[in-house]
Amino acid sequence: MASSSKIPHTYVIVFLIIILAAIFTWFVPGGHFERKTIETSGGPQQVIDASTFRYLDNQPQTWQILSAFYKGFVRSPKIIVFILILGGTFWLLNESKAIDVGVYAFLQRSDKLNKVALFRKIGVHNIIIALVMLMFSFFGAIFGMSEETIAFIIIFVPMAISMGYDSIVGVSMAFIGAGIGFAGCLMNPFTLGIAQEIAGVPLFSGIEYRFVIWILINIAGIGYVLNYASKIKKDPRRSLVYEEDEYWRKHNQQNKRSLRTPALKATWWSYALVLLTGTGAAIIYPMNTIHLGSSSLNMPVLIILAIAFALVGWKTLKKSVEFFMLSILIFTILYLIVGVTAFEWGLTQLATLFFGMALVIGLGLGKSPNEITRSFIAGAKDILSAALVVGLAGGIIVILEDGKIIDTLLYGIARALEGTGKIATLSLMYLFQSAMNAIITSGTAKAALLMPILRDISNMVGLSQQATVTAFHIGDGFTNLITPTSGVLIGVLEVARIPFAKWFHWAWKFILMMVILGWLLLIPTVIVPLPGF
Repeated sequence: MASSSKIPHTYVIVFLIIILAAIFTWFVPGGHFERKTIETSGGPQQVIDASTFRYLDNQPQTWQILSAFYKGFVRSPKIIVFILILGGTFWLLNESKAIDVGVYAFLQRSDKLNKVALFRKIGVHNIIIALVMLMFSFFGAIFGMSEETIAFIIIFVPMAISMGYDSIVGVSMAFIGAGIGFAGCLMNPFTLGIAQEIAGVPLFSGIEYRFVIWILINIAGIGYVLNYASKIKKDPRRSLVYEEDEYWRKHNQQNKRSLRTPALKATWWSYALVLLTGTGAAIIYPMNTIHLGSSSLNMPVLIILAIAFALVGWKTLKKSVEFFMLSILIFTILYLIVGVTAFEWGLTQLATLFFGMALVIGLGLGKSPNEITRSFIAGAKDILSAALVVGLAGGIIVILEDGKIIDTLLYGIARALEGTGKIATLSLMYLFQSAMNAIITSGTAKAALLMPILRDISNMVGLSQQATVTAFHIGDGFTNLITPTSGVLIGVLEVARIPFAKWFHWAWKFILMMVILGWLLLIPTVIVPLPGF
């Protein structure tokens, strides 16, 4: 295993890519597509007018390399602030020992399943990894879970370490799981919905074959992670991040105990505050429409959550402060899911939710306002490096945009696709989309910018628009999991304390396997009659 000192720091790698992007601006001509606004199910979207490309003078970047860090911050403020708020919130939660108590209580219960022969043969921990990944894959496929996974890393990495694995397995449970779902894209309105509307095909049509795609890539992806986890379980020192995981092992060792702190008077006040807030929300919004792709379900979700918290909160308060704080975490996650699916919450609302969680935990622990503030600041400081590197990664895109070469790259690749056969065109589209993840990380933005070009190319060669959409959404899922321009990836790795170079070393084989599988799954869309294609 290579020494950590010999591996370039994530900041160094990202800054070198900024320099490389600046070099490109000296040699690639400038160019520009006109944009137009169209209405989609996801709201107004700016899309390229594929017939309007014109060359411009490029803008070679020099000293702008040094300003890219600042501009990257300006470009990605929501993710940066979200990460800082998460740091402060989970610092307070860690002070309550709630996660540690929850993890060990969960593992103790799951170990009892080993008494069942079937579970013992399969492996209880294997079942846990598979189910968690499948859950996040479903979230990624239905509503495009991405940034939200950052909040779960602080939960699943310690859990993975406690089960005898490493932080890569913990990250895979949430982040890789969601990425697989993003590629399968059953009914994600923010990518698939917009892409299909631009392509002119019925919304969420072709779901029968996409469900097959989702199942197959989940089998491959989860199987790969389970195989890796098995090797680490046998010999933890084989892990690339064995040295980095010492932080988590020490953390687990320090807190490896079952705590039972009696509820304080302040904890009861915390319970009352949450119950009052949840009840108020339920009164204001008695019926809620849960949107899952093209399907919707009208039910009193907030009322159910308020009643559930009243009962669960009371029961956990009777057990200990730690279990009550764990219930606060669980209900925060439940409200997060409801907020995203029923109220179309973004990072602003999610950050608000977690900040409120921080205040509730601080109050419940009996801390004074000054003590809550100091703990929150300590947590924000602890995770500051993750926020900083997200801003730095955003600088790569800033350089390419300011150099006026992004549209030229799009135009050049579109010209290269012309004049090929159907399978060759579809394959090149897929590779094109996979490569564009390094430049445009937002799935919604890629759908709006790239689909007009891909749609026109499909018409030229007589390729099904549904096949083109499929190439887009599969290509949108995998390389995002390894590109250093992704603020979500960089944030996830920094929270998990995994150097980007080591993640790349582990992930490239997995990504290559999934990219090849995705390409193979595209071929039937051309040669086999499929519903909706």
